[in-house]
Amino acid sequence: MMVVASCKEGKGVLDNGKYVRYTPEQVEALERFYDECPKPSSIRRQQLIRDCPILSNIEPKQIKVWFQNRRCREKQRKEASRLQAVNRKLTAMNKLLMEENDRLQKQVSQLVYENGCFRQQTLNTALPTTDTSCESVVTSGQHHLATQRPPRDASPAGLMSIAEETLAEFLSKATGTAVEWVQMPGMKPGPDSIGIIAISHGCPGVAARACSLVGLEPTRVAEILKDRPSWFRDCRSVDVINVLPTTNGGTIELLYMQLYAPTTLAPARDFWLLRYTSILDDGSLVVCERSLSNTQGGPSMPLVQPFSRAEMLPSGYLIRPCDGGGSIIHIVDHMDLEPLSVPEVLRPLYESSTVLAQKTTLAALRHLRQITHEVTNSNNTGWGRQPVALRALSQRLSRGFNEALNGFTDEGWSLMGNDGIDDVTILVNSTPNKMLGVNLAFANGFPSVNTSVMCAKASMLLQNVPPAMLTRFLREHRSEWADCNIDAYSAAVVQSIPCTLPGSRIGSFGGQVVLPLAHTVEHEEFLEVLKLENISHFQDSIVSRDLFLLQLCSGVDENAVGTCSELIFAPIDASFADESPLLPSGFRIIPIDIGADASSPNRTLDLASALEIGSTGNRLSGDCSGNSGNMRSVMTIAFQFAFENHLQENVTSMARQYVRSIISSVQRLALALSPSHLSSYAGLYPPSGSPEAITLARWICCSYRGHLGEELLKPSNESGESILKTLWHHSDAIMCCSLKMLPVFTFANQAGLDMLETTLVALQDITLEKIFDDNGKKTLCNEFPQILQQGFTCLHGGVCLSSMGRPVSYERAVAWKVSNEDNNAHCICFMFVNWSFM
Repeated sequence: MMVVASCKEGKGVLDNGKYVRYTPEQVEALERFYDECPKPSSIRRQQLIRDCPILSNIEPKQIKVWFQNRRCREKQRKEASRLQAVNRKLTAMNKLLMEENDRLQKQVSQLVYENGCFRQQTLNTALPTTDTSCESVVTSGQHHLATQRPPRDASPAGLMSIAEETLAEFLSKATGTAVEWVQMPGMKPGPDSIGIIAISHGCPGVAARACSLVGLEPTRVAEILKDRPSWFRDCRSVDVINVLPTTNGGTIELLYMQLYAPTTLAPARDFWLLRYTSILDDGSLVVCERSLSNTQGGPSMPLVQPFSRAEMLPSGYLIRPCDGGGSIIHIVDHMDLEPLSVPEVLRPLYESSTVLAQKTTLAALRHLRQITHEVTNSNNTGWGRQPVALRALSQRLSRGFNEALNGFTDEGWSLMGNDGIDDVTILVNSTPNKMLGVNLAFANGFPSVNTSVMCAKASMLLQNVPPAMLTRFLREHRSEWADCNIDAYSAAVVQSIPCTLPGSRIGSFGGQVVLPLAHTVEHEEFLEVLKLENISHFQDSIVSRDLFLLQLCSGVDENAVGTCSELIFAPIDASFADESPLLPSGFRIIPIDIGADASSPNRTLDLASALEIGSTGNRLSGDCSGNSGNMRSVMTIAFQFAFENHLQENVTSMARQYVRSIISSVQRLALALSPSHLSSYAGLYPPSGSPEAITLARWICCSYRGHLGEELLKPSNESGESILKTLWHHSDAIMCCSLKMLPVFTFANQAGLDMLETTLVALQDITLEKIFDDNGKKTLCNEFPQILQQGFTCLHGGVCLSSMGRPVSYERAVAWKVSNEDNNAHCICFMFVNWSFM
């Protein structure tokens, strides 16, 4: 029989039953403790009873049951809340899809009607007509956009007339058939998608449209989107020149907007805009914009150097309140970016609606999603930083890189003369605010104040290399292109340590560690701190210091069409204060041939084979690297250096030399990563043109047969090159390491590279002990002498680590000594059988 306990005078009295009725005071005490520790141990529960006299009459077992029930209720509440949110999202998404379906049906009807008009026109060839109305000419729904209106003056009435026309044209694009929209490649609508993304087809200029659900109120959404510099990284500034209230409660704003140039090869853009904010009869909030031109009348804005004036056609945001909270938003971006003002090779960037969608339209949605996440999850995410602080850091990095890349004179940048070669541009900025807060060298105990910042920048065309793949490699293998002396010099600038000129004995690296600062700041954007272990030599002393770089990486998703890839970093002080100065440097890679076939992000990089082939092309397949690819991209490099003014000449020479060395490294890596160096078969071929590789493959097979008495590969009388190919495609991971005090890997087949998650070039930076855990290292130490004496050993199954730190399990492993033709030990070969990631 179940007996319920009663509570009197604020105390829980326990009868012989299983349940307790708690007083409000007891519940309050338990709730307070639950907030601190939802799952207390038995010791914590006993401590709770001792510390809280009001719970003294409750048995520890009943306290345990209360916490179990409380956790269960919390879990049920969260699950119910999640399901309700999913249901609201699905309902709103269904509404969006129904509206999209209605719009498409209207567009189909219009196209059918115009097609009928066209057919009628062709049948009446005997009666030619010059009528250009929609009844006689097919214009793909664009005829009414090209209609010219009579000029109007700059009075409020004239501006209101322009605003109303802008509103009507924007709504016809957002929800009507004014533009023929097609689904953006790679963007499929669904409950987990960011929204319904479309790009224009047959439209003047470039245009993109998005429909999405946002967990913010309409007024908050409008406030965020109107602050374009906060979310659009290419936006330098938006100046509000004038604000006029309207009779319907809206506002008309005159804006001057400047956009950064994405590369050194093109000028920056600016816009002279009218922005109209109003509320529709159904309660929807609308923010629409368009450029003001001479044909429309209104006030004019003179051209500003060095900007190229671009045009924004009617664009904007339609924001409707959503049932259950949040908003449904329609975004339209429609621009004419004046592609004729840039070199022909860059014009696809200014003529692609996909690029506009990725850079602008999707950026707005991702920012709104990030703000929503910050509102609902305010916990610290890294180094005690709130999400909003991390987002601010990423924006500072991006903005600082854009400022250095563009080098506007109104920010204090001035151009220096070249050394007879125009490949690297040098800019200097000596304005005081540029160096505010930077700790440079001390002279006679006093800080140096005559300091400046130098920027060395260059752009280069890359042929047939996926930008995301190259960016990932630059991020993961810094030693392939970076100079540790330059890193030490840059880090010394923002630390209170003596700073010498690069080229002297500054330091050597012991390794690098990525400290997780934030997994993602926005979609496919990573913010992290790179810790470089450095030993610095200053005067006659040796000082060990940790150098820190704040690093931002974005655009590493190869499945996203038209995405710009960036790797931007800046040295920071160990204290990592919010006001710390940042001098960002890095890389930006922009694909030009939008829609080109991108390689799989999971394929292994056969760097060594490509490096050995060089500029002569892939001898295996007979292709030439210069002609075999159809993927082009532009890489822009910009590096900033702080220096004392009296060292300007030396730092200038160092900066030029360093950037040129980076260009050389990037060209080498791009050649290695190019898919043109892959064979016509599904897999990757080994360095077939290298006699050393063929010889090594023969030594590996002969030594295996000699020590273990069986064939490593299937018996064959084929040539040595075929043996290398067969070894390369062997299903088990085969890798060789050197016979040194600290063995390092020198060769691996494709399975071995996949297992270690590395490349043939980066393989040589991995030591044997790095891939084994403590038990594996102990076993290896015991077995290594046996390998050298007996010639081979067999290892039981276990776990090792890839170069990315992922655990890899294997069923068994075989290690044997590889001897050369003179029977001298050359290396140790390992074969891991049936390996897989855990």
